[in-house]
Amino acid sequence: MAEFAKLRHMQSLAQRITATHPELVNADASYGELAWNWGRTGGEGEHRLWFSGGEPVAWGWAELPRRVHRNDGSVRDIENAYLAYQVHPAHAELLDEVIAWYAETAPGVTRTLLPAAADSFALQRWAAHGYEPDAPDAWSQLNSRELDELEEPSLPEGFSVRTAAEVAVAAVVQAHVDAWTPTSYTVASYESLRRAPGYRADLHVLVEAPDGTMACSTIMWLDEVNETVKFEPVGTHPGYRRKGLARAMLLHGMKLATEAGARHATVVCMGEAAPARELYYGVGFRAFSRDAPLIATARPGAGGRR
Repeated sequence: MAEFAKLRHMQSLAQRITATHPELVNADASYGELAWNWGRTGGEGEHRLWFSGGEPVAWGWAELPRRVHRNDGSVRDIENAYLAYQVHPAHAELLDEVIAWYAETAPGVTRTLLPAAADSFALQRWAAHGYEPDAPDAWSQLNSRELDELEEPSLPEGFSVRTAAEVAVAAVVQAHVDAWTPTSYTVASYESLRRAPGYRADLHVLVEAPDGTMACSTIMWLDEVNETVKFEPVGTHPGYRRKGLARAMLLHGMKLATEAGARHATVVCMGEAAPARELYYGVGFRAFSRDAPLIATARPGAGGRR
């Protein structure tokens, strides 16, 4: 689809880097993370791609300051710019062009980003342009595991596993809203998401409670090139937490993923003290990589450049 042409190029680069340098794939730049973020937002923001020999070798996606309306009637004013980006290691010199493009695209505001902590070259270049470490608890961790020797999932009596292919659209959306409220996620967000490259309703798993509530949900994004699947997002209704539902859902999802051809799975948690980390460790995931949040604070009269 034309609406996802840029996304497909970005995902293609993510797949190529994952195949050779997985530690350099930024937390927000994996095949599945890109599909999730683009699908639910419609790709909102500014984009730039760089090509060599007809193949994408770098890209930037800048989210600019904006007002977000949420389901509880509140609004959230996002005052900073944020950059998701990726540069192929063989074309590392393009990073300075990405940095310059970001400054030109988001002048006069504070700019943030999440480069991979293992990417020493990138960290040096961002520092040379005035970027500094952001809040110490703002980082995220990528966790991974091989899909072998899977434990059998077990749900409390009366609960059952469903997929989005079996559930009404409104119920699928409500599952996400219940887990993440307040949120800007809507039926329109989900309809866009379902068209995104990589989305499969049979890999969108939910847990249904005895009263019909979709108590827990996750989407798995299958990267067939690298035979890996990413869980994003993972959420549970507040009234159904600490019942083992997410654990059973993840285990069931991994079985579905192996049947779909995946041999490896990943999932992200936020920071070292994130409660979700223990959930993921409990089903066999272990830390693989992390990012290193950076920030360039806007200065009066600086025109947004640092």
